[in-house]
Amino acid sequence: MPLTNETIKTRLTEKFGEQLTGFEEPYGMLTFEAPKEQNLKVLNFLYDDEELKFRFLTDITGVHYPDKAGRELAVVYHLHNMVDNVRIRFKVFTGINQPDVYTATGLFSAANWMERETFDFLGVNFVGHPNLKRILNVEEMDYHPLRKEYPLEDQTRIDKDDEMFGR
Repeated sequence: MPLTNETIKTRLTEKFGEQLTGFEEPYGMLTFEAPKEQNLKVLNFLYDDEELKFRFLTDITGVHYPDKAGRELAVVYHLHNMVDNVRIRFKVFTGINQPDVYTATGLFSAANWMERETFDFLGVNFVGHPNLKRILNVEEMDYHPLRKEYPLEDQTRIDKDDEMFGR
């Protein structure tokens, strides 16, 4: 029997109940959300369950939502079941003042670099990570460049005048 989004949702709901929310299927990819304290439990269940078998971590990334108080940073996991060729997206949210999320490096070796990149650009602190330091930016940077905390461009620059671009 092929693995469907409905089957995955049912198995997750049986295990975690109301803790998992926001189930949707943009472009056919099952997407859901869990509390940040549950990220490892959900990832382990998705990995270990003999029916689900999500044993390939495709990507970990982050998103900054500056207008969502207490949920400013999202950590997004993309997982792949290579046997049934099914992909899912799993999200956890955290506040910007305490951006702590448990590391997935114990389950997926590839999480090491992906979490370092997410830390580097968004400032998510992956608790328990073996070597959480900047990976692409210089260590001296005192900010995280993908946070939406800065204007897109300097409004006083005369070489950026709209009239120069036919606007």
